[in-house]
Amino acid sequence: MTDTSVGTTVSADQAEQQRRGLMLVLSSPSGAGKSTIARLLLEKEDNLELSISVTTRQRRSSEVDGVHYHFLDPKKFEQLRKHDELLEWAEVHGNYYATQRGPVEDAIENGRDILFDIDIQGTFQLYEKMRSDVVSIFILPPSIAEMKSRLHRRAEDSAEIIAKRMKTAVGEMRHWSEYDYVVVNDDLERAYENVRAILKAERLKQFRSPKIGPLIQGMVDDLEQEVSEKGE
Repeated sequence: MTDTSVGTTVSADQAEQQRRGLMLVLSSPSGAGKSTIARLLLEKEDNLELSISVTTRQRRSSEVDGVHYHFLDPKKFEQLRKHDELLEWAEVHGNYYATQRGPVEDAIENGRDILFDIDIQGTFQLYEKMRSDVVSIFILPPSIAEMKSRLHRRAEDSAEIIAKRMKTAVGEMRHWSEYDYVVVNDDLERAYENVRAILKAERLKQFRSPKIGPLIQGMVDDLEQEVSEKGE
């Protein structure tokens, strides 16, 4: 079976495997369980890797450069931003955080999927740069009462911080309709399976598999030849 555009034989396995990767974005208000779902995906899904951000803040003693973040000095960060080498960036408490364009483009061009655990503003910046490669999922808690209960159970934040997170959630949840999918995390296993199903379906989108067209054309050509020969 021949791909006439490139002159190579295309098998069904090649058509399935030689696909373009995707950028899987998970966003949610605090307490929705997004980070747990992200962790499960990374543990159980093949061909999925976490996007590692660059940052200008100082590295903590427990952090490893290239594992937790790529640590850059402000001058280098500014050069990346100036030359449009960042897909998204934000300033948080005087430090910058961003996603570098090069590693992400290299990954998806080679069929690898990248997981992003980012906020709404970061998601919208990715839309602007590479919308067709982004699959965005907004994770919701089953109720505000449950979200608040989860924040308190985590015992990581003061009452004041929890109140701020709840206030921030109001603005975040108003943007739910701008995401491709919405998953309600009322049961962790079910929510994870729903996200996993989305990932599987998106991997099969025909535009991500450039070899599908040549594969089908080859099958059509073979069929036409067989029909023609029998007709004779």
